[in-house]
Amino acid sequence: MTRPLDIITLGEAMIRLSPPGFQRLEQATTLEVRIGGAELNVAVDVARLGLRAAWLSKLPDNALGRMTANKAREHGVDVSHVIWTKGERMGLYFVEFGAQPRASSVLYDRAGSAIASLKPSDFDWPAIFSQGRLFHVSGITPALSSPCAEAALAASRAAKEAGCIVSVDVNYRAKLWSETDANRVMTALMAHTDVLITTEEDTQKVFRIEAPDYREVARELQRRFSLQAVAITLRETPSVLRNTWSAFAVAGDELYEAPVYEVEIVDRLGAGDAFTAGFLWGYLQDSVAKGVAYGTAYSALKHSIPGDFHWGTLGEVEALVKGGGLRIER
Repeated sequence: MTRPLDIITLGEAMIRLSPPGFQRLEQATTLEVRIGGAELNVAVDVARLGLRAAWLSKLPDNALGRMTANKAREHGVDVSHVIWTKGERMGLYFVEFGAQPRASSVLYDRAGSAIASLKPSDFDWPAIFSQGRLFHVSGITPALSSPCAEAALAASRAAKEAGCIVSVDVNYRAKLWSETDANRVMTALMAHTDVLITTEEDTQKVFRIEAPDYREVARELQRRFSLQAVAITLRETPSVLRNTWSAFAVAGDELYEAPVYEVEIVDRLGAGDAFTAGFLWGYLQDSVAKGVAYGTAYSALKHSIPGDFHWGTLGEVEALVKGGGLRIER
């Protein structure tokens, strides 16, 4: 029987507030309001590529919670399993966009948000995962609280038991938990993981794996945790507003590498989630090779789009993969 959902994600969404025009927070008189959150970004981005996606979370039953759910629905994401609560809050985060030599920065105000009280028993995992092909979570979700860590582990275990592929993005956030706690929880999560997405820096901090070559880091992850595929994104930052962006993956004995893209940064937040979305799209549609090619192109395009969500199209990704230029489309 065909399952009605391709990808199910679990995680927090926050209200994103940012001063316009490269202002500092201290000087701002207005703030732009957007929605962001790693697993919601992935759900939105894969839905825009044509997959059927659902997002699991816990939201306060107020205007901010409803705005978040409405934004997910706008992109076709199923939010029917979201838990609505009374008396809890939405997390906030503030973004200051920098320019050389001042880096961009993020200020979190998310303590005590609704999802922090999530418990493993809040969802009927077998019923939910019987509908899906792949479950995705990032390291941000278990970092939010001990109950969230337990829920992420229970979800991954239940997804595997239901026959789903399990995908994890390490997504280490030093402002949320220590390297020691991350190592303990994420190592336990790896027992149920098939596909791992990470960076060399996050791998060193969370799993304490280092090697002279990025590819050997991926091979060690693959060996240590018996993973089907490991994808690593690569960013060079010669300036705040101009980066290079690429990725590769290992699966079995094969290495798959993407081209290096030069990106002009309008907004880099959500770019890693866009890679995850493009990679999982290609992985489910065809192969690891297609996942790397489309994930890297999709995320390169995301750097040019304001907000955490990717407003690009599959056609734009395919044009970039084929070597599309920068002339005006008329």
